[in-house]
Amino acid sequence: MSTAPATALAWAAADPYAAALRAGRGPLFLRRCDGWLLPLEVERWCARADAVDRDVLDRCEGAVLDVGCGPGRLVAELAARGRVVLGIDVSEAAVDQTVRLGGQALRRSVFEPLPGEGRWDTVLLMDGNIGIGGDPRALLDRVAELLRPGGLLIAETAPVDIDERAQVRVVDLTDPHGADDPFPWARLGTPALLRYARDWTRAGQWTAGGRCFTALRSRSRRIPSSSAEPPKRTAVISSQRARNTSAGRPVADR
Repeated sequence: MSTAPATALAWAAADPYAAALRAGRGPLFLRRCDGWLLPLEVERWCARADAVDRDVLDRCEGAVLDVGCGPGRLVAELAARGRVVLGIDVSEAAVDQTVRLGGQALRRSVFEPLPGEGRWDTVLLMDGNIGIGGDPRALLDRVAELLRPGGLLIAETAPVDIDERAQVRVVDLTDPHGADDPFPWARLGTPALLRYARDWTRAGQWTAGGRCFTALRSRSRRIPSSSAEPPKRTAVISSQRARNTSAGRPVADR
């Protein structure tokens, strides 16, 4: 299985990120080595799901895996609708906040073993998370392993035509010590995403509220690896455990 340890470890140890999530506000940025800054929308992430988010969630099918769930607004919204949903994030602060909102979440990288591999109906890569690991093609391959054949990926892309890979840091400009180790990240516009999605079928493309989204369907049947077993209890947050329903759908239940 592919791994992205640099990204996972950097986000997991990102004190400025954790502090911002706990406070519910920024300012917080991703900074490239050349000094260029990308603002992170902490306030929006920590708020309730907005109209644009809810439209995305209306398009989700079946059991949903939210990759890089952050403080859990999407997981909480789907849970409130009675949907089967699990969030994953490498940040302990993000997972804790998701659980406090009533969602279910694991502190886990998308490149680590996950419950329900090969059986998720929808995977979400929102808020720029198509950049996780700095290798979009590897991330798409991993998501295809997580989805059932014909499953749906909904990805939020950059609102410009860009295909960039860079080493970045999470920084808080108000704190002279508020920076962490660099890690690989990518920024993709929709055209770039579609170029990487060679083994996918385009299922939709739309813009709302200045944000851009692409829906893709997995085409090839992929055999789940043996790592698809549910995680052990020690890896599950708040004594939640992963299990499968009799219909074979992945859920995380108490």
